[in-house]
Amino acid sequence: MRRRKFIRLMGGAAVAWPFAARAQQDAAGAKIAKIGILWTVGTSERSSIKSVLVAALADLGYVEDKTAQLIQRFPDTTSDIPRFAGELIENKVDVIVAVSAVGASAAKQLTSSVPIVFVYSADPVGNGLVESLVRPGGNVTGLSLMGGDLIAKRLALLREAVPMLSRVTFLFDPAGFYQRELSAQQDAAKVLGLQFRPISTPTPDAIDQAFAELGSEGTEGVTVATQPMMTQESARIAAAALAHRIPTVGYHPGMSRDGLLLSYGQDYAEYLRKAAVYADKILKGAKPADLPVEQPTVLKLAINLKTAKALGLTIPTPLLIAADEVIE
Repeated sequence: MRRRKFIRLMGGAAVAWPFAARAQQDAAGAKIAKIGILWTVGTSERSSIKSVLVAALADLGYVEDKTAQLIQRFPDTTSDIPRFAGELIENKVDVIVAVSAVGASAAKQLTSSVPIVFVYSADPVGNGLVESLVRPGGNVTGLSLMGGDLIAKRLALLREAVPMLSRVTFLFDPAGFYQRELSAQQDAAKVLGLQFRPISTPTPDAIDQAFAELGSEGTEGVTVATQPMMTQESARIAAAALAHRIPTVGYHPGMSRDGLLLSYGQDYAEYLRKAAVYADKILKGAKPADLPVEQPTVLKLAINLKTAKALGLTIPTPLLIAADEVIE
């Protein structure tokens, strides 16, 4: 009886033990990697973006439930982020992939030992995530959107597409980091002789309200902050912009595929793939402090001709020739 009771107890304990405790090694004896992923607010478990990162990790040998345990958290609101960051740390993950700068910042405040890779940040130095791009220091590294550095270029492209542009609005989420971009937008607009106005969109519904207001005021162009909500809601931004006939420029080609007139930057999916590479390097022994923050290596100009036609715009030939992607 004692032996059978012992076996039953051990069997029950095996079910209760966490995955990492039961399966620290695979059949070949390799250690199971525990990778925490903190997604941006509003990311769905069925999101195509999620599949890009999971596939990128699998390509590097981190196959979910086989050679890796992926512990993922999907915040519904910004207030969920610190709690979910804490849960990943409590789960003793080997590395945290924080898709947003806000998520990386929350995790950094909770741990100085667990490595953190941010997928993108408009200004990682200004946001306090790293000491410098070349030498991040501490336990955080990742990829930069070069948010402030590319703003002048995006405004110039919008001006080229809309020669009569005189009034431009900057759309931003007040829950994220945006101050440096706001200053850069103001400076770029001044150089181009444009009237400039920032407008806050704290929720997705506020995007529709903002465009309705801007349409009635006669705003002639909109740029968007390099923030997670703008990526998540790019199709909504495009629809609202089109409904009120406002040309809009985004910061990665996917936004033009969703309907924005123009976009200039690196593909969002590329950031996710590169973040997986950083996580792999850390899992193989590299220290975040020694991994320089990577800036975009391939910048693409995308133009949506369907949107241009709907807006009654004729895109200048030189701009079309310069485009890396033309959506027709």
